[in-house]
Amino acid sequence: MKKYLTGVFLLLCMLLCLTGCGDGETHKAYTYSVETGDSIDIQMDTTGGYDITSEVPFAISLDGETLSQGMFIAGENYEQYVAVANTDKAATVLDSGSYNGNEYVFWSYNDSEYNIAVKIEGSKTGLLLGNVVSEESARECFERLTITVK
Repeated sequence: MKKYLTGVFLLLCMLLCLTGCGDGETHKAYTYSVETGDSIDIQMDTTGGYDITSEVPFAISLDGETLSQGMFIAGENYEQYVAVANTDKAATVLDSGSYNGNEYVFWSYNDSEYNIAVKIEGSKTGLLLGNVVSEESARECFERLTITVK
């Protein structure tokens, strides 16, 4: 009987160790019905105290402090934001390209506001993220998002 209990105890310890070896990541996801008629899924890596709200405009926060706000735009307005970022003398384009399959442009305005416009692949919808904390904060919030059309 003692061998049996020892075996059960060791098995429980192994199971406990295996379940404790996860990556520790947490996520939160919402589906937003937007004016373009699209349903947009946004999943956020909330590891480390980050959070996202369900209402639009949505807010991204860290430990209760709002860092970024996001709102949906018509897909054709994406090009207007890109044009402004490229031509306005107060704007400086920091980065552009593709992230998780979505085209984006990232720019600062007067070195105090950091904006990211996203053209959501396969949809008639775009996303505009604004952040007044810092370039690093804006980038971190954006890179924690996975944005897809449903």
